[in-house]
Amino acid sequence: MKKVLFRPSKLKNFLLLFSIFFVLGLNAQEEAAEESGPKVIEAVPDADPAKGKELFNSLCAACHKPYKKAVGPALHGVSERRDLDWIQRWTVNSRELIDSGDSQAVAIYEEYNKQAMPAFPQLSKEDVNDIVAYVEQPKPEPKTSKKDDVEGAVAAGGGGASTEVILGILAFVFLMLLVVLVLVNKTLRRFAEANNVELYKKKEKSKPIWVAFAENQFLVLVSVVVVLLMLAYGGYGYLMLVGVDQGYEPVQPIHYSHKIHAGENEIECKYCHSSARKSKHSGIPSLNVCMNCHKQIAEVSEETGNEEYSKEFYDNEIQKLYDATGWDPDSQSYTGETKPVKWVRIHNLPDFAYFNHAQHVTVGQIECQTCHGPVEEMEVMYQHSSLTMGWCINCHRETNVRMDDNPYYEKIHEELSKKYGVDQLTAAEMGGLECGKCHY
Repeated sequence: MKKVLFRPSKLKNFLLLFSIFFVLGLNAQEEAAEESGPKVIEAVPDADPAKGKELFNSLCAACHKPYKKAVGPALHGVSERRDLDWIQRWTVNSRELIDSGDSQAVAIYEEYNKQAMPAFPQLSKEDVNDIVAYVEQPKPEPKTSKKDDVEGAVAAGGGGASTEVILGILAFVFLMLLVVLVLVNKTLRRFAEANNVELYKKKEKSKPIWVAFAENQFLVLVSVVVVLLMLAYGGYGYLMLVGVDQGYEPVQPIHYSHKIHAGENEIECKYCHSSARKSKHSGIPSLNVCMNCHKQIAEVSEETGNEEYSKEFYDNEIQKLYDATGWDPDSQSYTGETKPVKWVRIHNLPDFAYFNHAQHVTVGQIECQTCHGPVEEMEVMYQHSSLTMGWCINCHRETNVRMDDNPYYEKIHEELSKKYGVDQLTAAEMGGLECGKCHY
């Protein structure tokens, strides 16, 4: 009977595991197919798409995309629209082909506002063929994580059914434990009766613990003192956290990944926050700064994305940037219809606290990560440091002022060095602890 009862659940578990491993097996086959190398295009059978990808990224990617129009047209399918010999002549010297009166060259020249493509005389015919072979590769399908594949397999195999089976097994085990406990209890009682062992009897009801506690004046006094101290300590800790927003991580209207920009692409912080060099404030970068790159970068690469944020998510965020700036990626022009972006401020000092970015970044040469934490690792920006008065004072006490090539400190460095008997001066020894330095 037991085998018959458990046979359906075992079958469901088998089907579930089979579906999961089947999906993972398909993924492994797809990955193996991808690793086997790009497909050979019949139009250029002897070309090397891998080499063509390197040439395309270094020479062509600034103006062209394989599957989407940018400054120039999308290049996928170019071998069907143009003759290969014509493509080679156009790539090496487009101006020469236009001046010769070639109808196709002139038509492209007119369509793109009479802007000729830069000449690339260093490219050989084999190089051009490699580039064509690369751009003619089929558009890759969006990659899904193995986590998504397993979840899909569970859904296809009956995730609800597997949950019911697990709950049923747990309920059965719990029931069996109850039965075993009852049988053991009965057996022990019979054994005790057979051997004339007196069973445990419940003692008479004792005095309630709270009554005994209330009658002990010493315990009452100690407890009151402890409670008052805990309340005072808790209240002090709470008041000290008023205005401290460490860990604050708001959701921004456009998702900006510092991990991708400052981390993977190694964009310097001061490229976007340029006012930090000469101004009190680091400033919010204008969207024109974003468009310096994103006129050409309309979508992220296939490798970008993780379990939390997919490639499609990043592409949608870039589209929000286009909507805000009024940029039309198809016509490569501004429509004039702009929308304000209401960024949420993260770091916010009190009005009575003075902080100058230029004084720290340019004069003090302090790295941005000193205050803002590992920005290059942050997918979503958050307040890393507490930014409290004590935190700032500790930094002033521990940080040496850089005197090299700094004429501002040349006159007072010698006198202060003699006064404190040190070669290196901290910000505190330079007056960094005076109240008027940070408070108006």
